[in-house]
Amino acid sequence: MSYIPTPEQAEELVKLYNKEAFHIQHAETVSKVMGEFAKEYDPENVDFWRTVGMLHDIDFELYPEQHCVKAQELLKELDVDEDVIHAVVSHGYGICIDVEPTKYMEKVLFATDELTGLIGAAALMRPTGMEGMEVKSVMKKFKDKKFAAGCSRDVIRQGAEMLGMEINELVGKTLDAMRA
Repeated sequence: MSYIPTPEQAEELVKLYNKEAFHIQHAETVSKVMGEFAKEYDPENVDFWRTVGMLHDIDFELYPEQHCVKAQELLKELDVDEDVIHAVVSHGYGICIDVEPTKYMEKVLFATDELTGLIGAAALMRPTGMEGMEVKSVMKKFKDKKFAAGCSRDVIRQGAEMLGMEINELVGKTLDAMRA
């Protein structure tokens, strides 16, 4: 009998497979961002969105070369619900797996995963961190390909497109969610 972990159970699972503080913090950030988006788009399922956000990189630290493929295996072995597994692995669509994000929530994860990294890196460069950060300053960093080079601008663009949003709108909503 498969189950849907709570956000707290998901965090425990992430900590089983990830020891680096960076990976755990990234999972927490994405989980919180997903929860904030859920409040607007799917308020009855905030915990589900948060769980998916928390679990999205469960395999990355141990299996970076098999990212999403291993997540699928691990989560199946743990008897996690198929909807959670699909949502988790679909964030790697076109990058490391061919599972397409179909639900709105999955598209939000796809769009915000890389973007939280870019915004987080931009916040580290500022004495006030996230406080007072504006969309235009994030967009300036977005256009600088050398800044946070590991954050794929193409994936962020593709995600915004999937959501039917302009990049500026996605950046604004993600910034607000990260501040919340």
